[in-house]
Amino acid sequence: MLIEEKADNALRSCLQRVPFLNIEKIVRETRDGTGESTFDLVATICLGQKRLRIIAEVKNNGQPRVVRFSISQLKRYCENSSDVYSIFVAPYISSQAAEICINEGVGYLDLAGNCRLSFEEVFIEQRGNPNPFLEKRYLRSLYSPKAERVLRVLLNNPGKFWRFQPLAKEAEVSLGQVSNVKTLLEDQEWLVTTNDGFRVKDPESLLAEWTENYNFKKNIARNYYSLKTPAEIEADLAEECERRKITYALTGFSGAVRYAPMVRYQRVMGYVADGLDLITAQLSLKEVTSGANVTLLAPYDEGVFYGRQDVDGIQVSSPVQVYLDLMNMKGRGEEAASAVLAKVIKQAW
Repeated sequence: MLIEEKADNALRSCLQRVPFLNIEKIVRETRDGTGESTFDLVATICLGQKRLRIIAEVKNNGQPRVVRFSISQLKRYCENSSDVYSIFVAPYISSQAAEICINEGVGYLDLAGNCRLSFEEVFIEQRGNPNPFLEKRYLRSLYSPKAERVLRVLLNNPGKFWRFQPLAKEAEVSLGQVSNVKTLLEDQEWLVTTNDGFRVKDPESLLAEWTENYNFKKNIARNYYSLKTPAEIEADLAEECERRKITYALTGFSGAVRYAPMVRYQRVMGYVADGLDLITAQLSLKEVTSGANVTLLAPYDEGVFYGRQDVDGIQVSSPVQVYLDLMNMKGRGEEAASAVLAKVIKQAW
């Protein structure tokens, strides 16, 4: 079924909720005198003795940039008409996109029936219908390992303007990868572009979206037990990795305590790039299935080490990486993440 047909059905279902509204007809893809397509859907309705047209722009996605473009199209079509109400239709419409429609005085409707239409004496609003299109296919590539490298650079340097080549070099990815990420971020209105280049416009929203899609389980985690204190284990880990020239960085609570000292914890956590068996043998760490107080991670991508900092002689993952990892640890992990966000990350923004 074409999206216009699905939009037709969704619009009919929505309008039929109003007992005093009569749907005269709904026409798909109307054309002007030159044969050019003007509207994706036009519904002619009657409210008592009054006839009104509802025109709809139907798109395959409801990204904010697409919404704004569609609204500009709708307003141009409607500027000289007093009997027209315009709406935006897409399979899935985020809260951000819905807010844009509301502020612009345009109705919206998704294919699950969630909507907000307000015209004449009619007001229809529906929220919370389960949406099968919620998976946001268009954003999948934004959270691939290579794309996440670009996100780390942008969020760890939020005020800096970038051009393609320097950003690709800093993130250690291709120019094509940077271009793809830039396009996706622009579609979500998370970037600002000037003559100086581009930078993150709304880092907090971008980080929140990434947190929802970040998969900590892509790392390979191995759990150990040690009789030593967390501070002693961390110092030994740092010393052994430095001696063997192995890249490492503390994260989780071990990282959070360096950025927000009030955090209390009993489990050491850190990334180790390679040589994990050699390191754990040298530190006399016993691998266990329960009761662990040490978790060492073989990272899913070297990007997790970007922006790591030396804190009192120990390498610590960037505040952004520590935040992402903590948010995957429910309860106290989220509390610690909030502390890092407030005390370090937002201060840099």
